[in-house]
Amino acid sequence: MEKLKKTDLGAWEPRSVVGKMVKSGEITTLEQIMEMGRPILEPEIVDTLLTELDAETLLIKTTQRVTDSGKRTKFRVVMVVGDRKGHVGVGVGKSEEVKPAMEYAVREAKKNMIAISMGCGSWECRCSNRHSVPSKIAGKEGSTIITLRPAPRGLGLAGNAVVRKVLTMAGVQDVWSAMSGGRNVYNMAMATMHALDNLNMLKPMPGSESV
Repeated sequence: MEKLKKTDLGAWEPRSVVGKMVKSGEITTLEQIMEMGRPILEPEIVDTLLTELDAETLLIKTTQRVTDSGKRTKFRVVMVVGDRKGHVGVGVGKSEEVKPAMEYAVREAKKNMIAISMGCGSWECRCSNRHSVPSKIAGKEGSTIITLRPAPRGLGLAGNAVVRKVLTMAGVQDVWSAMSGGRNVYNMAMATMHALDNLNMLKPMPGSESV
């Protein structure tokens, strides 16, 4: 796990509409961007709105491509970035060296950042804290399906390593999870992301807004 260094935003000149609104102070939260339904086109947007971010590597693998000059090897890296407070993103980066590939993946993860709706939908707990998910939810990427179920406080994250890392970065503390289909790391991470994003489609439970 790696704590990301704060980005120097003094020289940032936003090009997108959302970026300009963030720079001017019209937008102050990631949730506002999601309500607008606009994409995050610049990672500096997230750097401005979320000041404390952690990153975790999900996968590092080599890929080869045959060219006229011979075989060219590149590194493919999958990273998850989050603040453990309801914001998380997954990104992929490729480069001939590992470090640049990781940096590209982090930038992409920031552009894919989402805000999630947490709560406690466990019948065993039914507390007012936002430590789990408010309802059973599923997400799909490729042939991989990840299902998340509410869990009582103290259970922890019941799932495979990839799902646990994504949920940890999102700030979810207790959940039951199940997986079906392929075990591709990227697909598992994105299926988890889709499940978390689908939580925003649910109506909030009474008391779920309490911290």
